[in-house]
Amino acid sequence: QVQLVESGGGLVQAGGSLRLSCAASGRTFSSYAMGWFRQAPGKEREFVAAITWRSSGNTNYADSVKGRFTISRDNTKNTVYLQMNSLNPEDTAVYYCAAQAYGGTSGLPSTYNYWGQGTQVTVSS
Repeated sequence: QVQLVESGGGLVQAGGSLRLSCAASGRTFSSYAMGWFRQAPGKEREFVAAITWRSSGNTNYADSVKGRFTISRDNTKNTVYLQMNSLNPEDTAVYYCAAQAYGGTSGLPSTYNYWGQGTQVTVSS
């Protein structure tokens, strides 16, 4: 079992930055690929970014966030991060982190086994 707790959301003006964190329980964090997803009101949950469990730390990003968002992980702290720069109102959503054992960088929510409760990000224009 893995428990995930997101933090770092909030209200920011367009053009600003936020860094989300996702703290994971368990001693096998390094064995889990991690992903970030988001869901805006009235919309389906969509993929944002993912990082593989392997030491290479291969990453994958949605086209809408490439060049603006960066996913990273610190296995010594059992934490995955999402650095979000140049935010715009279209980035407003609840952001969720997710984990999949020995996974890659899938953008499909169904491939992830564990989910956090989400953190709200609101970008004002």
